[in-house]
Amino acid sequence: MSELLLIVTIAGERVALPAASVESVVELDTLIPVPRAAPHVAGLSALRSRVLTVIDCMRSLELGHTDCSDGIREAAVVELDGHHYALIVDLVEDVVEALSEPVAVRAAMGAGWERVSQGMVDTEEGPRLLIDIAALVGGAERQAA
Repeated sequence: MSELLLIVTIAGERVALPAASVESVVELDTLIPVPRAAPHVAGLSALRSRVLTVIDCMRSLELGHTDCSDGIREAAVVELDGHHYALIVDLVEDVVEALSEPVAVRAAMGAGWERVSQGMVDTEEGPRLLIDIAALVGGAERQAA
């Protein structure tokens, strides 16, 4: 397997996003709240004249919420079904090559992580959980519906 992975930290855990799905990595400095949006939608932001729906990854995983009140946040920008999303992460680290296909995780991870998991993939830095971006964007509410 020669897929590239973007290594990010979410809720203190180093995980992998498929790099082919990530358009860019940005720093968000403005966040506009959206009344009555799903709880994991932190708000809206703009990037090069495009509106981004900003997803709080911690809230999507049901691990609390990211405090966005104190300024700039790192985010990975992705496109799903013609819509652009910014995934708020703790830290964007590196791009690495996947050394294996994803394999099932044989341990309890918590409901949020299990919902977004595509399995564990080997990298040069060790195994990383591969995240299903659509499940992360959908949030826990989508699964419940």
